[in-house]
Amino acid sequence: MSTLRITMVAFALLSVGCAALSGSREKYFVCSYDIVWDAALETMKGQSVATYDKEKGVIETTWLDVPPASDRSFGIFGREGFGNEERARMTVSVKRLNDVASVSVLETRQRWHARGGVTQQALKWWPIEPSEDATDAVVNRLNAKLKERGCVPA
Repeated sequence: MSTLRITMVAFALLSVGCAALSGSREKYFVCSYDIVWDAALETMKGQSVATYDKEKGVIETTWLDVPPASDRSFGIFGREGFGNEERARMTVSVKRLNDVASVSVLETRQRWHARGGVTQQALKWWPIEPSEDATDAVVNRLNAKLKERGCVPA
C-alpha cells in the first residue's frame, strides 16, 4: 500500500471521528467527484432543495416542518412548549480528495417553544438533536445510487 493511500486512510479515520462528534455522517468513495456529485443531487431531488453549488460541493434543503420526535417537556415543572413544532434542514457536502470523494450528510433540527421568561429570547427556534432515521434514509439512498454507478466505499 502506497504512502499516499495510507495517509488518505488515516485522514479518513480522523475525519470520521470528528464528523461523529458534530452529528454528521461522512463516507468516502473511490469514485470521481462528478459521479458522486450527480448521485448526491439525484438523492436530494425529492427534497425541497434551496441551494446547490457544484463548485463548493454543497446541497442544502429549505427548512421543512417535521413531526416532533417526542413530546419533550422542559424545566423543573415539566412545562410544555407552545405547540412544540419542529423543523429540519438537510445539508449534503461533497469534497474532492485526489482519487477519493468524501460525502457528508448533516441534518439540522430545531424546535419552536418557550424557554421561560418574558423576553425576546423566550419564544424562538432552539437547536435539538438531529433525527438518526432521517439522516440514515439519505445516506442509504446515496449509498444505493453510488453502488449502481460502480463506486466503491473507501
